[in-house]
Amino acid sequence: MVLVLGISGSPRKNGNTETLLDHALEGAKAEGAEVVKISINELEMKGCQECGGCHDTGECVVNDDMQEVYLLLERADVVLVASPIFFSGLSSQMKMVIDRCQCIWARKYRLHRPLGDTKRRVGAFLSVGGMKRSNFSNAISVIKVWFINLDIEYMGEITHPAIDEKGAILDHPDLLRNARELGMELVRILD
Repeated sequence: MVLVLGISGSPRKNGNTETLLDHALEGAKAEGAEVVKISINELEMKGCQECGGCHDTGECVVNDDMQEVYLLLERADVVLVASPIFFSGLSSQMKMVIDRCQCIWARKYRLHRPLGDTKRRVGAFLSVGGMKRSNFSNAISVIKVWFINLDIEYMGEITHPAIDEKGAILDHPDLLRNARELGMELVRILD
């Protein structure tokens, strides 16, 4: 069974970005996938300490909720990342998770150890920004580099500017439908 991991990097519970993610996860579930969703803002974790503790082992020395996230990232066949845009970048919550994957970088590039089996893995990015001219390119660039580190094929994104007030995403049924279809398609790719 395909495991789909949804990562909500939004600080706002049930906000626009998380709603977009939920629709993508519904689509994946409709295709028979096992779906796990984590909301970073609900986890107890610290940012990367840049201590170098992972350089010799490939394991993070900080013991917090990120340890569970590592396990899910390694097991997942599909990773759907959702983050609102803050000052033309990812939320601090999402960036913290990405930075904490320095240990995976060390395992892969310093120690030359695979992350797990060599199965095909795919992922996508979901985001909304409050400004009418929201810029998603910085966030997409970071997600693409992170996915390379995790051996995940970047399959695209769904983004939209000028969605700010909580619940405003509901005025965009086309985006919600596209997110659901994306979730379905990413599972189909791996079947």
